[in-house]
Amino acid sequence: MAIHLFPTRARLMVAALTAALLPLAFSPTASASTTPQPRTWQVAVGEETPNDAIQGMAFLPGTIWINKGDNIVWTAKAGEIHTVTFLATGQPLLPFNPFSPMDLLPQGGTSYDGVSYFNSGVMTDEPDSGFPSQTTYSLTFNKTGNFTYWCLVHGMVMKGVVHVRAAGTHYPFSQEQYNHESAEQKAAIVRDGRHLWAETAEHATNHKVFAGADDGTAMVMRFINANVTIRKGTTVTFVNNGMAAPHTITFGPEQANIFAPYGDPTNFTGQQLNSGIMPPGSTFTVTFKSAGTFHYICGLHDFLGMTGTVTVKDD
Repeated sequence: MAIHLFPTRARLMVAALTAALLPLAFSPTASASTTPQPRTWQVAVGEETPNDAIQGMAFLPGTIWINKGDNIVWTAKAGEIHTVTFLATGQPLLPFNPFSPMDLLPQGGTSYDGVSYFNSGVMTDEPDSGFPSQTTYSLTFNKTGNFTYWCLVHGMVMKGVVHVRAAGTHYPFSQEQYNHESAEQKAAIVRDGRHLWAETAEHATNHKVFAGADDGTAMVMRFINANVTIRKGTTVTFVNNGMAAPHTITFGPEQANIFAPYGDPTNFTGQQLNSGIMPPGSTFTVTFKSAGTFHYICGLHDFLGMTGTVTVKDD
């Protein structure tokens, strides 16, 4: 007598279920579901305090591991202008040229080839920066390799790295882990900026005003000791002792070319006066020959709140 392991009805149900599942197991749809899909990753460009006074010079995360076919979206998180720029093979990193479309405007396509010049153009989250700008920039990476990119505005102190591996490679970090790391780095940058501000203020006087401050990590976008009172006939020296950020000292309405100096700083009586671009390490001295209250700005960063006043008293 045969031994039946399952009742007849149960065996029929198993057979029917197996017949239904076999086509799905070997169908093209089921196989495709195991193919790794490209991911989109997020990177912040710059960082700032809510009042714009402290700006950061960092891409967050600064280093990211992705796979071939993945996409990165960079988003401006600061009012200070930045760029996301991949230099062509053998191309040197030169100072930012505010008159060059190659620096100011997007260059290259949307798929990075690993060897050509790709540039986001100017990025900022402020609409009134004075530059043509955008808030996001996106690239797809279809070449494996390790690629360094730069902010043209802040040169050697602000760079990032993208490591592109073969499709299907295990990701060492998730976006959530990158976000957590970036939040900690932003907090550290803000702390650094506040310390830098306080430290610089110790050296400011009525005759010495600092045009911001930066240390390659954080930027103070305020004149330090911005409002001073002096006697007629005396001077104020404006100092840019930072590492990366340029500034201007501009009295009166701005002329068309804020990058060029105009006016006579040795005999200031209230006329239009501009230092031109003050690179890091430079000074600009103004002798005030008339009494009055004179307002000045940084022509590059007044939209962030970088303004001040010199009050001149009679002898």
